[in-house]
Amino acid sequence: MHDRRSKDYWTRGLDPVFRAAAEQFPVLMVTGPRQVGKTSLLEHLRESERAYVTLDDMSLRALARRDPALFLQRFPPPVLIDEVQYAPEIFPAIKIEVDRNPVAGGVWMTGSQSFPMMKGVSESLAGRVAVLNLLGFSAREADRRDAGVPPFLPGGAMGKTRGVSAAPTALGAVYERIWRGSFPALVTGRVRDRDLFFRSYVQTYLQRDIRDLLKVGDLDAFLRFLRAAAARTAQLLNYTDLARDCGVSVNTAKSWMSSLVASHQALLLPAWHANLSKRLYTTPKLHFLDTGLCAYLTEWSTPATLEAGAMSGAILETYVVGEVLKSWWHAGKEPSLYHYRDKDAREIDLLIAFDGRLHPIEVKKASAVRIEDAAAFGTLRRRGVRVGDGAVVALCPERLPLDRTTEAVPVGWL
Repeated sequence: MHDRRSKDYWTRGLDPVFRAAAEQFPVLMVTGPRQVGKTSLLEHLRESERAYVTLDDMSLRALARRDPALFLQRFPPPVLIDEVQYAPEIFPAIKIEVDRNPVAGGVWMTGSQSFPMMKGVSESLAGRVAVLNLLGFSAREADRRDAGVPPFLPGGAMGKTRGVSAAPTALGAVYERIWRGSFPALVTGRVRDRDLFFRSYVQTYLQRDIRDLLKVGDLDAFLRFLRAAAARTAQLLNYTDLARDCGVSVNTAKSWMSSLVASHQALLLPAWHANLSKRLYTTPKLHFLDTGLCAYLTEWSTPATLEAGAMSGAILETYVVGEVLKSWWHAGKEPSLYHYRDKDAREIDLLIAFDGRLHPIEVKKASAVRIEDAAAFGTLRRRGVRVGDGAVVALCPERLPLDRTTEAVPVGWL
């Protein structure tokens, strides 16, 4: 595979993962929200002999839907098919093509996730396709630091892989990053007007994904829902309250939330309970996957007002959860992430299940961290859970041990 090198290309953690997968699977799919760099990544890696075709082109979209076999005759492998969510009818034809000619890396695709698309992928291409998830820039990618480090996991080895190139953790710098968000156009400076970018993004998302793909009719009501959901980031999801605040039924709110999750705009972080106790909550926690979009939807006009406002702690928690998720997804791995809350009001913001242990992570908007900030970690041990190393992610200047298995970790190490 020969890269199309460009000085304008910002390296993604997924680059080497995709290269390796392209040597093993006949079909590769990169999914994620709009405008996160899916096409740029694959264009960067695309060989000169690989055709590029986008289903944004209405005539090509119609052909792919009407006669997918003919479409693949016109654009045979090696081919990159962009925006494939517009024609899920093409997947059975791709299956026939790669079964007949099972060459590794023959068909590359990008798609903004939707239910019909992923249903078609799972039904037609199981065992033939590598599906990789891409979000906006991680902090490491945005800073053009070593984006290829292993996923974030508390423990002794973390310092060897992450601390060498840590980012600043000053309060203003952190909230500037949170307020701006992670979309490449804003991070690289290609678009300087943040509000205009997000206004246009929301309009495109509403019209092309929500109305056209998911067949939602009342876009004004959906926008109210979007704003109400953003205001609840890092909170337990209460569909009754959410539905009431945006004037729709509970079933509609559930359907629309599924749309947000399917299009990778939001994450529902499941509660960890393992059937151990009725004293544990089972409600998921909502997190928006781009903090800039979340801040825009909730109308925080500057990083300073966001930092001083009512959502300050919640959006920092959301930022940390998003960075941890990116560290895994952009390494081509699917993490097992949870939150914890019991009916004695003990909470843990994030749990990473790995190798039979739960690694607890607490997020604190503070520069000084104490072991008391990790008090809830002991609750897991008292329940007989195998607990791994834990971390309190905070605005502290350096990594510090709090006890034998817990440490304070600067947010810039994520």
